[in-house]
Amino acid sequence: MNNVSSMEIDSKEYQLRCQLRGHEDDARGICICGDAGIATSSRDRTVRFWTLDGSEKRDYTISKILLGHTSFVGPLAWVSPNEEFPEGGIISGGMDTLVLIWNLATGEKVKTLNGHKLQVTGITLDGLDIVSTSVDCTIRRWRGGQEVESWEAHKAAIQAILKLPSGELVTGSSDMTLKLWKGKSCTHTFQGHTDTVRGLAVMPSLGILSASHDGSIRLWALSGELLMEMVGHTSIVYSVDAHASGLIVSGSEDCSAKIWKDGICVQSIEHPGCVWDVKFMENGDIVTACSDGIVRIWTVDHDKVAGAVELDSFATQLSQYKISRKRVGGLKLEDLPGLDALKTPGTSNGQTKVVREGDNGVAYAWNMKEYKWDKIGEVVDGPDDNLKSPVLDGVQYDYVFDVDIGDGEPVRKLPYNRSDSPYDVADKWLLNENLPLSYRQQIVEFILQNTGQRDFTPDPLFRDPFTGSSAYVPGAPSKSTGVLKPSYKHIPKKGMLVFDVAQFDGILKKISEFNNTLLSDQEKQHLSLNEADMSRLSAIVKVLKDTSHYHISRFSDGDVALMLKLLETWPVAMLFPVVDVIRMIVLHPDGVSKLLQHIKDENDFVIELIKKVTASPPLPANVLTSLRAVTNLFKNSTFSEWLQIHRAEILDAFSSCCSSPNKNVQISFATLILNYAVLLVEKKDEEGQSQVLSAAFEMAEEGTVDSDSRFRALVAIGSLMLEGLVKRVALDFDVVNIANSAKASKDAKIAEVGADIELVAKQS
Repeated sequence: MNNVSSMEIDSKEYQLRCQLRGHEDDARGICICGDAGIATSSRDRTVRFWTLDGSEKRDYTISKILLGHTSFVGPLAWVSPNEEFPEGGIISGGMDTLVLIWNLATGEKVKTLNGHKLQVTGITLDGLDIVSTSVDCTIRRWRGGQEVESWEAHKAAIQAILKLPSGELVTGSSDMTLKLWKGKSCTHTFQGHTDTVRGLAVMPSLGILSASHDGSIRLWALSGELLMEMVGHTSIVYSVDAHASGLIVSGSEDCSAKIWKDGICVQSIEHPGCVWDVKFMENGDIVTACSDGIVRIWTVDHDKVAGAVELDSFATQLSQYKISRKRVGGLKLEDLPGLDALKTPGTSNGQTKVVREGDNGVAYAWNMKEYKWDKIGEVVDGPDDNLKSPVLDGVQYDYVFDVDIGDGEPVRKLPYNRSDSPYDVADKWLLNENLPLSYRQQIVEFILQNTGQRDFTPDPLFRDPFTGSSAYVPGAPSKSTGVLKPSYKHIPKKGMLVFDVAQFDGILKKISEFNNTLLSDQEKQHLSLNEADMSRLSAIVKVLKDTSHYHISRFSDGDVALMLKLLETWPVAMLFPVVDVIRMIVLHPDGVSKLLQHIKDENDFVIELIKKVTASPPLPANVLTSLRAVTNLFKNSTFSEWLQIHRAEILDAFSSCCSSPNKNVQISFATLILNYAVLLVEKKDEEGQSQVLSAAFEMAEEGTVDSDSRFRALVAIGSLMLEGLVKRVALDFDVVNIANSAKASKDAKIAEVGADIELVAKQS
């Protein structure tokens, strides 16, 4: 083990070592699996296992994707290799209330532990037993896959569990306490935090560390004495960990991981999103899990620091993120109207308006009775991390607002889900909080204002007798996550679209039919497939059909060689069913990495294929399958660079698809444009964005384009304007006309995205 001495770590700053990309949503949990690797969990419902890249001692690569949870995954635990798990095992807990046990050797789920009633929040091993905690307030002990005991350990949601070297267990809860357990007996309750206890860790030879929603980290002796309090985070602290050197690391909603030495913060590592989890590796390196889906490793070892390109890429991600967060009430401060806006009378009682006063956004409500705008209060901006779900009393909501009633009353928490009726929520909340129902319309307006539901139709029969003179202030201290972006319906587009449905039986039938044609032609007989080849083809299709095992199934080099041979040698008119199989292979993790090896050679088979199928006169079936195959390449980030390099020739080759009479070809080309928009925004490629914008304009203006294709082209335009570098170009192209014509469409989706584009165009 290469343990780093305390002295060595102290004297150096942590720098980025590598970024583990793969999760498609917030990375939530981290588990250091001895020397074997790192396991991570995510809101994308997967657990991923990463191992050290053999050739590159600095980077980690994905080794297994564990699929089985039906909702987002949180806590993880490592089972050291034993007879049952020769390569070790992983235990994961999810929002789906399940605890799953995975065998790393196979990547298979071997046991499902079903018993918790709500989200699983903590997992630890106690000898051979698994102990888990949940929002359902219980601790459950499992042995041999069966529950052997359970008990209610707190009166509110349990958020974390820890096993101490001495054998006792510690739990942290939304009731603001930690409890120490010997068996099922609580031997001590630690009191002091003023909000939910979210994360726990062992501080070697000293005691227990706790991270809390109150923004602090505390170190407790086992006797219950508070040894130290670390204050520095400006929002919820989700996680904490300690290293043998005496260093402590914490992760927070304030988008930083902080490193502490003797109670003092010695370094703060900024992230482009909330930091859900932090862990030390044995060598002193730190792993962080971020809401942008990326897991990052940080090191003080100069030899392991990332290269200049990766460091630049991270710096860009960070600055882009910071710019996107300068908001008030979900709007950019500079986009808010000035006080002059209050000269225009309101149109309905209780209508709200946010205006700029100096550096603040201030909310006003229209008072119809006195025909004036009443000041409600300041709207404070807060973190705006992709609408992460906040937690109240252990339950997750889309929003949790802080509402200040005034009159010296404490600030109240108002939870809200997008699917709820604002009226029902307001009524229930006012009753619970023992507040007058005359506040109802004010609360409804506040919910609508802060969730971007500007088009919600208020209840016409309701008359609000409350004037607003001592109304609530829609404040949002830093821990509130109730502040939102402008209410765009369809932009910016995130993630890639793929064509992942295939009629395999029809494809095999077509290949077999073409093969028989070749067999019966004396001159082309040598191109036909023999029986072994045909059965190999069936085996390839069998792997592709079995989507639930994509994470462990493999293709042989012979499989890929056969497909590439067909692409190269078969007559052009017979290529489309072969290309259709390739289209599905690129969605398979092993398939795509094997194909990538062939793209790196001199003869790039994808570019050759595109040239072949778009040469005049093109066959629609060939164009369609090739378009879809190229579009599917966006699914795998290892192809990003290749797609960026060949962007011009790919878009040029398929440019005539815009006016194709074939609707399927149109929608495939529109999807290619949309995926390119997403990729090139991420890559900050201005020249590329301009070309994609131009192709999207052509499609949006083409009279014969069907509505789905037009919609995708419009989403590409809006996304490029909102997050890309080509807004000025779009305005020069007269994008406002396109937006207006889209807004007039009878198709609701097109009208909505037209309104989105118009809104972006108006933002200076």
